[in-house]
Amino acid sequence: MTELKQLTYGIVGLGIMGGSIAKSVRANVLDIPGASGKIFACDINMQTLNMAENGGVIDRLFLPRDADKMLLCCDIVYVCLYPHATLDFMKEHRNFFKSGSVVTDISGVKTLLVENVKNSLRDDVDFVIGHPMAGGAKEGYVNSDSTYFEGRNYILMPQTWNKKESLVLIKDLITAMGFSHIVETDYHSHDHKIAFTSQLCHVIAAALVESAEDENITEFGGGSFEDLTRIAMINAPLWTELFLSNKAELLGHIMNFERQLDIIKKYIESNDAEVLEKYLTDVRRRRMSMGTFVTRETGCC
Repeated sequence: MTELKQLTYGIVGLGIMGGSIAKSVRANVLDIPGASGKIFACDINMQTLNMAENGGVIDRLFLPRDADKMLLCCDIVYVCLYPHATLDFMKEHRNFFKSGSVVTDISGVKTLLVENVKNSLRDDVDFVIGHPMAGGAKEGYVNSDSTYFEGRNYILMPQTWNKKESLVLIKDLITAMGFSHIVETDYHSHDHKIAFTSQLCHVIAAALVESAEDENITEFGGGSFEDLTRIAMINAPLWTELFLSNKAELLGHIMNFERQLDIIKKYIESNDAEVLEKYLTDVRRRRMSMGTFVTRETGCC
């Protein structure tokens, strides 16, 4: 924690995730005795930047045209942009990251980054690939929260180029922000599993909403529809990019899901109560064996 207290942090993209990271670092790392670190932020929205600065969350604001000036000062940089924008940002500004700095991201798709990013950064800049498992149905800095990450999972994908001390530093920061569990994996496994636990769920929620006969159907809701479609209040540009960037993995899961729907449909059509009950009993058993992860009501990952 001592080292974290003295560093300068850069946040690129001050939306709900970037804002929550900034607020969490401020509350858990820098607003404690002996801290001398700073938080700088870069965003296209001056109103957002002013809100963060006036609220005491960030120490200095930067518009995109001044991003290079910010990067030269930062020891840790969080790039909180969409996947392609993350890659573009690192390519465009590769010569301006501070020597010895650690750069990390929050992108929900990793193959795109890993296969391109090594050639986008200098050897004296360490890129640690990560994915905080948190999200929200509402967007923007105004919906960010310093407690957003408490009790959540964080996925890291260490690469051969990563320095041990960089991984330790990021893990210390993740823990300080309140994440309760750090999962280490490779980027192929990440994209395969995230396609199921996150992207497929958003596909299903979207399809369920679109299949509704009328928009007043919630008058007959008892919670099931609401629970299943909470994540359908979706950031369309972001999730379009995520779906298409992870197309092969997502399509595979969609086909598997369609097969299970066909099985249930067949049991119902044939009035086969015995087999249907066995199927649903196995569903219950499998779900209970998967365990329970406590989520925030606003989470959408």
